[in-house]
Amino acid sequence: MEKEIKHDILDRNDVDLLVRTFYGKIREHETLGPIFDQMVMDWESHFELLTDFWESQLFLAKKYKGNPIKVHQAVDKRINGTLMMEHFGQWLNLWLQTLDQLFEGERAWIAKNRARKIATMLYVNIFENR
Repeated sequence: MEKEIKHDILDRNDVDLLVRTFYGKIREHETLGPIFDQMVMDWESHFELLTDFWESQLFLAKKYKGNPIKVHQAVDKRINGTLMMEHFGQWLNLWLQTLDQLFEGERAWIAKNRARKIATMLYVNIFENR
């Protein structure tokens, strides 16, 4: 059996694949799925927004226009202040698994590192907002 050769994240198409595969796992997740399904009304728009976000993070593309801190604070408020660090840990684990499943290389490593920092930053800002 041949080992599948993975490549690094090279372009927007790879970012789109990452985002769609990742959110497929999120939507099936026992804890995270119901939160996301309650908050996201249009998944295609969400995929596009998050592809813009991660393309901006990985390629400095300046396509993302938004404020993830305010969005996540609003999510926490809507679900009565119940977002916990465990949720971000579960999110991060799925992100890392998806990256390992699909890619390898420098940008994949950057995507892992940025996600760790983003998860921590978002939770700290949510907690401070309470």
